[in-house]
Amino acid sequence: RKRGVPVIADGGITNPGHIVKALCLGASSVMCGSLLAGTDESPGEYLYMDGARVKRYRGMDHGASSGSVQDKGSLHKYVPYLVQAIRHGMQDIGARSVGALHEQLLAGQLRFEVRSAAAQREGGVHH
Repeated sequence: RKRGVPVIADGGITNPGHIVKALCLGASSVMCGSLLAGTDESPGEYLYMDGARVKRYRGMDHGASSGSVQDKGSLHKYVPYLVQAIRHGMQDIGARSVGALHEQLLAGQLRFEVRSAAAQREGGVHH
């Protein structure tokens, strides 16, 4: 940060919450390869696994990794969903922008909590 070098979060981003966490930890941008791999506009074949439509993709690490991700439909519909989810996450934190979020980080105003699996289940949606 002192030298003006941006931080890019790369790897393991599978949902909007991961994007918010990466930004909270100082990332100025986030690579979303597998997150966007399930969109109509990305290359790959559709197939059905356990009754769900998924898209097969190949990772960028020289094609060595491959897998399948849930079908997410058109990028034109998925990106607004992502943007809104990131806005909600930042609103929950009390930051109006990524810059404000980074200021909170540098001021020591952000706190991460480790939650057990039981706490995560308890805090989730109840049926």
